[in-house]
Amino acid sequence: MPQATATLTEPDRSAATASPADPRTATPSTATPPTAARRGGGSEFGPLLRTIKEQGLLERRTGWYARGMAVNFLGLAAVAAGLVLLGPSWWALLLAVPLALLSARVAFVGHDAGHAQICADRRWNRVIQLVHANLLLGMSQEWWNDKHNRHHANPNHLDKDPDVTADILVFAQHQTTDRTGFRRWLTRHQAWLFFPLTTLEGIALKVYGFQALFSKDGPFRTRRERLVEGALLLAHVTGYAALLLATLTPVQALLFALIHQMLLGLHLGMAFAPNHKGMEMPDAHPDGDSWGHLRRQVLTSRNIRGGFLTDWFLGGLNYQIEHHLFPSMPRPHLRLAQPAVRAHCRTVGISYTETGFVESYRQALGHLHEVGEPLRSAA
Repeated sequence: MPQATATLTEPDRSAATASPADPRTATPSTATPPTAARRGGGSEFGPLLRTIKEQGLLERRTGWYARGMAVNFLGLAAVAAGLVLLGPSWWALLLAVPLALLSARVAFVGHDAGHAQICADRRWNRVIQLVHANLLLGMSQEWWNDKHNRHHANPNHLDKDPDVTADILVFAQHQTTDRTGFRRWLTRHQAWLFFPLTTLEGIALKVYGFQALFSKDGPFRTRRERLVEGALLLAHVTGYAALLLATLTPVQALLFALIHQMLLGLHLGMAFAPNHKGMEMPDAHPDGDSWGHLRRQVLTSRNIRGGFLTDWFLGGLNYQIEHHLFPSMPRPHLRLAQPAVRAHCRTVGISYTETGFVESYRQALGHLHEVGEPLRSAA
């Protein structure tokens, strides 16, 4: 969704080239070193950008998003109506499952609005994101945009990407050296604990947003922004609690909230986890900081093969390479851009990684397991 609006500037035009590699490869363990001269004296990304523009794939699909948002709102209203009709029944807890799925759809819309994929007018994208992120999810728009834009600018860079900063999880073996106590135990077993930990993500997103709201170093540029976001976050918490407590007993309300938030966190974790974990890390290469936009985004990202259900479940993030190359591209155009991106990567000799759904998790979790190996060996 991860500054004013989360639209990255169209990318750095500088790039180097690489030795040829099979663009269908599913093994990201070896980077393609930039050894060949830049083709035609220009950037590697320029020709691809022209092709995508000529195909009209950067044009907005506002109607497509409007239909999707309408379906989401109707679904949310149906869940609320179901809670009212069922009342304090244990069967009402089953509604937490569709609510988690709908909440993930809301998160995906908020993410796309943050990248200015929905409307040409930034103000409308901001309004859409405020409604979906702050009001419906209880997550700070500005906190997410700040974090997510830094990720997009330098994906998988240990010093620049907040998504791979050592925290609960670590992503490189040198990050394990100062792990002690409970954190050391977590790192030793982080591959096994990954999915259980993702169940906390829905709650964590809310906590981080409120922390940013009250932080002097938060991403808010004006007092008005802070007040608007704070009011919407408060409205979310108040409305969510009021609905559950008005329709369920306190114990049922608590269980419903836990099931909903844990399933939401698991869903979002499954959507974001396989995209970069185990892929190339630019800081691990002598020339990594000089990679141009094409190389920086493609070598650090992994696509997931699948059809309509995969696109729906992962919110289009299964086209991670295309999304990182063109962050403002509307979600329904990502699959249409894939053939041109894959062909261009083949032409310039850059590995284009695409795997199956299960294989993507095997690679991501395998990387986390490998990172924790030194601590297991020392135990």
